[in-house]
Amino acid sequence: MMYRLRQRSKEEGGFTLIELLVVILIIGILAAIAIPSFLSQKGKATDAQAKELARTAQTTAETISTDNGGDYTKVSTTELKAYEPSIVVGVGQPTKEAWVTAASGSTTGYTVSAESTNADVFTITNVSGVITRTCSPAKPGGGCSTGSW
Repeated sequence: MMYRLRQRSKEEGGFTLIELLVVILIIGILAAIAIPSFLSQKGKATDAQAKELARTAQTTAETISTDNGGDYTKVSTTELKAYEPSIVVGVGQPTKEAWVTAASGSTTGYTVSAESTNADVFTITNVSGVITRTCSPAKPGGGCSTGSW
């Protein structure tokens, strides 16, 4: 009987403590590499939302100009909201989304700005048909790392 029990325990294999520690160490190293890159993706996503909002405001400003014979003087945050109800003006729904912070126009151009929830401001300016896109503050890791987009 004792012989059978010894034989049976030899046949059953398992993992040693060293093998388990090595696997845990490898998982820890992979997590240390992956987690920081995943965290920066949230900042990029909120910046992308603000960029898209600025682009929507730009299209709306062009629509306002078309309705007014090429004149941009009516471009304002109020007019943008009236023309396009999806544009968030002021502060986003308790800062969970981007919002248009400023919009102004003149006879020859306009400026629209949108701010993301991580405080990056994306601005599109049209002066006599020349469009520039800038952002501030320029910081690494988000969608505003070079100062323009």
